[in-house]
Amino acid sequence: MRTASQISRLDFSNEITFKTAKSGGPGGQHVNKVNTKVQLIFDVKGSKILTEKEKDRVLEQLGPKLNADGHIQVVVQESRLQLQNKTLALHKFGQLISKVFIRKKKRKPTKPTKAAVKKRLDNKKRKGEKKQWRKKL
Repeated sequence: MRTASQISRLDFSNEITFKTAKSGGPGGQHVNKVNTKVQLIFDVKGSKILTEKEKDRVLEQLGPKLNADGHIQVVVQESRLQLQNKTLALHKFGQLISKVFIRKKKRKPTKPTKAAVKKRLDNKKRKGEKKQWRKKL
């Protein structure tokens, strides 16, 4: 299986489709005339770039972000320009895909040091003595 850096260097441009629509937000009258909202769609199951193991991993990790057809959808309408929204969508898609393939380090269980154990026991003993002094005789 490829690493996150290898996946981020792949060219998904042949497998990505874009849809545009009228966007809400700033722009005044211009917003009603121009399709600036960009929707990036990537078919995970139909991908020829990803191996079967990689597809399974993407489907498993990004399950909630997939639609009913098994497509990843990234919708961007932050900018007033369609081109900027496309580049933002590609950037977000790249981050989403590469995040799936980052391997988390396994935690190595460690023991507390002798000094830390001694310090903890001394604190417990001091608190116990303090409470002993508070008791009525």
